[in-house]
Amino acid sequence: MKNFKSAIVTGAAGFTGATLVTELLLEGIEVFAIVRPNSLHNFRLPSSNPLLHIIELEPDNYLYINQYINNRCDIFYHLMWTDGVSINDQRKNIDYSLYAIKSAVQCGCSRFICTGSQAEYGIVPMNTLTTEDLTANPITAYGKAKYEACVKTKTFAQKNDIDWIWARIFSLIGKYEPPKRMLPTLFLNLNSNKITYLSSCHQNWDYLDVHDAASALIALGKKGANGEIYNIANGNYKPLKEYTEQLKSLVSTEATIVYGKDPDPFISLQPSIIKINQDTDWFPFRSFKESIDDYYVDLLNN
Repeated sequence: MKNFKSAIVTGAAGFTGATLVTELLLEGIEVFAIVRPNSLHNFRLPSSNPLLHIIELEPDNYLYINQYINNRCDIFYHLMWTDGVSINDQRKNIDYSLYAIKSAVQCGCSRFICTGSQAEYGIVPMNTLTTEDLTANPITAYGKAKYEACVKTKTFAQKNDIDWIWARIFSLIGKYEPPKRMLPTLFLNLNSNKITYLSSCHQNWDYLDVHDAASALIALGKKGANGEIYNIANGNYKPLKEYTEQLKSLVSTEATIVYGKDPDPFISLQPSIIKINQDTDWFPFRSFKESIDDYYVDLLNN
């Protein structure tokens, strides 16, 4: 759809959402940011920006988003996804995704972009490149719910004449990354010279800076093909141990990392980003070191 002037973003104060909102505003795009009422993360949004409209709304009420927006909008980004490990916990997110795309139609949006996950692919052998045409085979409740939301929102889009794009995000790092994830935990342990116990870290991994992910989502908004699934990743995957050892060299060479057995299940990431490169001209630009230099020092102040 080339250029767009207004966007609705759910999960706008989340890890990816807050950065996406910031990048949209920098491009002069009016943003309607849907956030949880009284969330401790809402401070992340620049509320004084005249292009930003913050709407506090629980996901149960996503069907009524149009009641809070007077103008027609160009594009709808659905990033919100609630936590939970069981299938019952996750199934409500399928409903929320359908509420979101129905609201996108009600708000006059011509394009709906939803974030999926590499978990939809399930276990991919280390010698296999993960391309978008691989058959989805999720093994977790999270991955299964994401894939069901993918199928159901696409079906709805086809019946209601709205562009649909599914952005499968792999592994992100950067500002506002949840502190209990592996890399932030390792960073803090290394900085304190604590011993860290990890798996073998033999599996391949792919880390993408959250700013690059935001620019990829914007590129899909402008140039992505209707009805398509795209991988959002760095594309420069390598053994996870290379990342952990690089982080150790940047933070503390004196600290100890103890590597154990292979994880079970053995999830290895070998994402291809050829499709998004070809369709949108998007490429990641931040290195792993730049992400560490820019953001992980913030963990020391929290």
